Amino acid sequence: MYIAASRTSDLAAGTDRKPGLKRVSANVVALGMVSLVTDVSSEMVTAVLPLYLVLGLGLNPLQFGLLDGLYAGATAVVRVLGGHLADRWRRLKAVAGFGYGLSAVCKLGLVAAGSSVAAIGVVLAADRTGKGVRTAPRDALISLSSEPDTLGRSFGVHRALDTVGAFLGPLVAMAVLAVSLGSYPSVFVTSFCIAAVGVLLLALFVRDRPGGVDRAAVSAKAALGLLRQSDFRRVTLWAALLGLVTVGDSFVYLVLQRKWEIAATYFPLLPLGTAGVYLVLAVPLGKLADRVGRWPVFLGGHAALCLALVLLCGPQTGLWLAVVALGLHGVFYAATDGVLMAAAGPLVPRELRATGLAVVQTGQAVARMLSSVLFGLAWTLWDLRPAVLVAAGCLAAVALAAALVKPVRP
Repeated sequence: MYIAASRTSDLAAGTDRKPGLKRVSANVVALGMVSLVTDVSSEMVTAVLPLYLVLGLGLNPLQFGLLDGLYAGATAVVRVLGGHLADRWRRLKAVAGFGYGLSAVCKLGLVAAGSSVAAIGVVLAADRTGKGVRTAPRDALISLSSEPDTLGRSFGVHRALDTVGAFLGPLVAMAVLAVSLGSYPSVFVTSFCIAAVGVLLLALFVRDRPGGVDRAAVSAKAALGLLRQSDFRRVTLWAALLGLVTVGDSFVYLVLQRKWEIAATYFPLLPLGTAGVYLVLAVPLGKLADRVGRWPVFLGGHAALCLALVLLCGPQTGLWLAVVALGLHGVFYAATDGVLMAAAGPLVPRELRATGLAVVQTGQAVARMLSSVLFGLAWTLWDLRPAVLVAAGCLAAVALAAALVKPVRP
């Protein structure tokens, strides 16, 4: 992988200074650094939030479940709005910056909310709103700053840098708790300071790439018209359908903890296993997607998750199987997260890039919310092993159908 600070004009012309040299633009790297710093901040909060709410504030499971659902689902509501406004105003960077800034301020909001469950709910909803607003404009900037044949590589580089932050966040939170003698407000204040650095990096080093488009071409009608395009509609629907049969991260970690009786002290470290594999494979799998096709790699990631679920519900309990299952979970993310955006990006007109990517993300996010509810219900009614087996079977069936349909053309 070559990372070069090429000029904006070079990118606009779609050429490199040296023919044949595959490059990732400086804008992509800058966005990756913004995401790295921001993810350190957000994962600090994510790592301590369950302990803070349940042990620190004494919330009961129902209250925690409602807040956790709000925290996970609020992004789905505003993704399309953020993408549409970014396209409409031709200010991708400004809309993304607003989202980053809102999430940063919300870290201080957690301190101000104190022990009020209602206030904490409002702050968490605002924080996730910031994430939802910024995601589509950010991914549109990555897409528009990259050449078509290097989109997988570009998203892989961004997601790898993003994952470094996700990996470091829990460790930084643990360090702050140790130094502050268990002070949760200290974690939130530190998280705000780190998030503010991310906003500053965005303002100083990221260049807007809206292109010279007519604002009249960016309307709600044009956005809805995207779903009339067969290729884009198929990708959106199949991504949502696959999301509906995808088991959520929290459930994967809970299954691991329950089957292998992992001590509660080490439970927060399980996501680091996923993040570590994701970090290592994001760029290689992005490059592979550029060479062999993005949809096959995307489906391969779901196959990895399916295999992980089979291992989780199998009769064997060796520790190495837990490690393999966690590794396959990381492969799933490395092969799907950025690769889906790289596959969908070229199907959307330049002037509607943020809106189109937001439509795909929203469909997938809503489907995964429903998936969590359905899997939790299945676990309650049938117990753990049958629920996992059914989930694995449904995922395999949908992935096989998506492979046969081939919604993304080579």
